[in-house]
Amino acid sequence: MDPMPDTTSATHDDLPTLPSPWRARVPGYSDIDALVALRRLDELQGTGEAHVDPAGIESEVAGQASWTRRQLVAVGEDDVPRAWITVHDRAAGRALIWGYFDRDVPEIDAIAAAFYRWAESAAVTMARFRGISATRLDESPFAGDTRQAGWLTDAGYAKRRTWLHMERPVTPDEASLEPRAGVTVRPVERHENGMPVASDLQVVHQMLETSFQDHFNSYRESFSEFVQRMREDPAHSWDHWWLAYVDTDGGHHVPAGTVVCSSSAAPEGGTQGTYVEYIGVTRAARGRGVAKSLLATVIADAARNGRDRVSLEVDADSPTKADELYRSLGWETDYVTESWFKDLDLGV
Repeated sequence: MDPMPDTTSATHDDLPTLPSPWRARVPGYSDIDALVALRRLDELQGTGEAHVDPAGIESEVAGQASWTRRQLVAVGEDDVPRAWITVHDRAAGRALIWGYFDRDVPEIDAIAAAFYRWAESAAVTMARFRGISATRLDESPFAGDTRQAGWLTDAGYAKRRTWLHMERPVTPDEASLEPRAGVTVRPVERHENGMPVASDLQVVHQMLETSFQDHFNSYRESFSEFVQRMREDPAHSWDHWWLAYVDTDGGHHVPAGTVVCSSSAAPEGGTQGTYVEYIGVTRAARGRGVAKSLLATVIADAARNGRDRVSLEVDADSPTKADELYRSLGWETDYVTESWFKDLDLGV
C-alpha cells in the first residue's frame, strides 16, 4: 500500500526562503501565546478592538482544527512568530487562506509575498489529494487595509465580495421573545449524555446545503466534513443548534430553517456573547417569518444566559437582502471584511 500524502505539515524542502534574519517553520504548542498576541494585533489594526479566544488558537495550532490546515510562521533570532499564514482545506475546491503579519517588521512585505506563494502551493497539494482539477483560494482581509490588499493583488488575487460583521445588544427583558405564529422552533434533540440525535443533525446539514445553493460562493460540504468542522471550534456547543418548522394546511410541521451558533469571546472586563455561525431558511419557507423566529430564539437564549450581544456576518450583496432584515431587528455594522479570490486550474 502506498503511503498517504502528508497534507498538514511542511517539510524542510518546501519551506520558503525568507529575508535574513527571518526563517519559516511550522508552529507548535509553545507558540500559542505569541500567536494569540499576533491575532490580537491583527484585529486591533483592522477593527480597533480585539476579541481573541486563546482556546480557538490552540485548536488551530495543536488541536482538532489543525488536522485540516497547513501553516507556517516567520521567526527571527528570538524564535518568536511575527507572521503566520494558514491554509484551511475548507471544502472540495475551496481553500481558506489566513495571513497575519506584524506590520512593524521591516521585511514584512517580502515575508508576506513568500508566504502567499507557499500558501498557493499548499492549496494545490490539498486539491490534488482530493483528486479535483480546480480550486479557489479565499482570503478575507479587513476592508480598507490597503497594505494587505496590495500583497493579495501582487499574489494574483482579486476582490470579489464585501461582508458586514454586525452586532446587536441583548437586554435581560428579551428572554421572553418567542417565534412568530405558525413557526415552531426547538433545539436539536440530544441524548441523555448531551450528544445530538443523528437525524436532527442530518436535517440541519440538509437545510443549510439547500438554503445556500443560490449563494455565489456556495460549495457542497459532506455531512461528516460539516460536523467535524463545527466541532473543531472550542466555542461550539450542541445546545446552540435549533430547527424551525412551519405549519402546513394539513396541520403538519415541516422543516423550514435552522440556526447554528457558538459562544463569542468576552472582551476584557466584559461578558460572553453569542455568534450566529449559520442561519438558513429553505426557499419554500421564505417570507413566513422563519428567520425572524430563529433570531428571536437566539436572542432570548442569550438573554437567559446573561450574554450581552449577538453577532453575525452577512454578505453585503446578498440577493435576499438579509442585511436589511438584520438592521430592522436591531443589528448594526461593527466592521467590514472583504473576500479576495484566486482561482486555480490544476490541469489534471
